[in-house]
Amino acid sequence: MISDPARRGQALGELLLKLGPKLFEEIVEAGVLPPRRGEAAPDRARSEWDCFALYACVRGLVAAGGFNRETAAAIDALHARVLEPGDAGIKALASERYAEYGAIGQEGGHSGAASVDLRLGEAAARHMVDGDPPPALVELVGALHAALAEGAAEAVRREE
Repeated sequence: MISDPARRGQALGELLLKLGPKLFEEIVEAGVLPPRRGEAAPDRARSEWDCFALYACVRGLVAAGGFNRETAAAIDALHARVLEPGDAGIKALASERYAEYGAIGQEGGHSGAASVDLRLGEAAARHMVDGDPPPALVELVGALHAALAEGAAEAVRREE
């Protein structure tokens, strides 16, 4: 495990900055995002994906180290690395989504991780399209989120 919590969060932030946009491009290229007035990759969908990917990294940090002061410090460092200092809008959106996604995770602990991932994917996809999302979008964003959370946990465990 990366021993220094700040370095742990910063390293994960670097990983997210590298992978987050690539994963969003996979969503766009998969053709599962409904078109919105001629936009190929709507800004709303991108902002929602960014929050969902950031939440996956938070889940990865908690999975790797439990929730304690060190993990909280790592999460703070992650946020400091990936969130723009003056962008209160994205911070507020992330905070709102964290509350929603956290509630889904708490509700779904009894029904298994796959169910939680699917319900998280459904919530994120609904925000991405502002309405009823196509099932393929739900499945894809849920799967990418789960893979990113697992990869984040593994990366900090291995000091990569």
